[in-house]
Amino acid sequence: MSELQIGLISLGILLIIVVLCFNWWQDRRVRRRMQEQFPEGEHDPLMGGLAPAPGRREPGLSTLAANDSEQNEDGVEADPACEAVIDISFAQPVPGRQLYEAIQGVNKVGSKPVRIFAAHEGNGHRLQLRENESYVSMQLAVLLANRSGPLTDIEWSHLWTIAQSLAERFEGAVEGPEQARVLERAKQLDSLCAGLDAQVGLALRLKGTRAVADVDRIVKEAGFLAYGRQLAWMSESGVPRFTILFDGLPIEDVQSAGVDRLDLLLDLPNSPADEQAFSRMASVGRDLAGRLDAELVDDQGRPLSDGADHAIDAQLFELYAALAGHGFPASEARTVRLFS
Repeated sequence: MSELQIGLISLGILLIIVVLCFNWWQDRRVRRRMQEQFPEGEHDPLMGGLAPAPGRREPGLSTLAANDSEQNEDGVEADPACEAVIDISFAQPVPGRQLYEAIQGVNKVGSKPVRIFAAHEGNGHRLQLRENESYVSMQLAVLLANRSGPLTDIEWSHLWTIAQSLAERFEGAVEGPEQARVLERAKQLDSLCAGLDAQVGLALRLKGTRAVADVDRIVKEAGFLAYGRQLAWMSESGVPRFTILFDGLPIEDVQSAGVDRLDLLLDLPNSPADEQAFSRMASVGRDLAGRLDAELVDDQGRPLSDGADHAIDAQLFELYAALAGHGFPASEARTVRLFS
């Protein structure tokens, strides 16, 4: 090989080395700029060290649907003003699947709903369980009162029996308040709620029996929307202002082909606070009366006079204020639990 060939080869190798060094330098400079703008986390994402993005939920066991995990309510706690709590601590952590199977059907005692909170090994707690976690304790929180009355000794005893059964199954211990104290709190809460509860109704007397299908169509044309099994006049927040009944029944429960009477029902604790709560319902009632050729009467059966609307509005708004003043703002979750 001649000296010229050797020189050319050496020059080529040198050029390759220069290009590689230049590329390395460029890449290093780009990386430095990226790090200045987007600092690396403490852990490598590829190693799984980063915390999950805010709001992300792992597949849960709630309602037996993996895709229902967005319904999880982490951080929610029992309501000491409205619920009595029984604590169950486990000797060993219990896998989520086992605990889930054990508490199936534990959502009510008598007429009182029960909420279940479980504490996992990371010291956090869940209102709904996760299959990939184990739990060291749980709470059974029962509502002290609702429209069925105060919590009874039978309902409390039933919940205590459930708690003991769960403790025995998982070698745990049960702790809770004395029954007499719980029942006294329940009576006090029931008495308070009785003084805050109010439902106001108006009735439409039809002139003869009308076909349910026709009345249903006219009511919807007037502006009522489906809400569960009922038809409701909705607020901007998506909560019913008032509902309408067909011969005393929600539309989905009507079995007869005809209807003689419609009732408009304003349920204060379960409707959003409104300075024109009654006059709004009365206005809709008068419109329906014209559409159906019906007579609008109050809950005493007397024809509704125009002059009473604003006076009743003022009285009802005082009740809305009283609810909020006692910690039960109308239509909020804890209020709906109590007035159900």
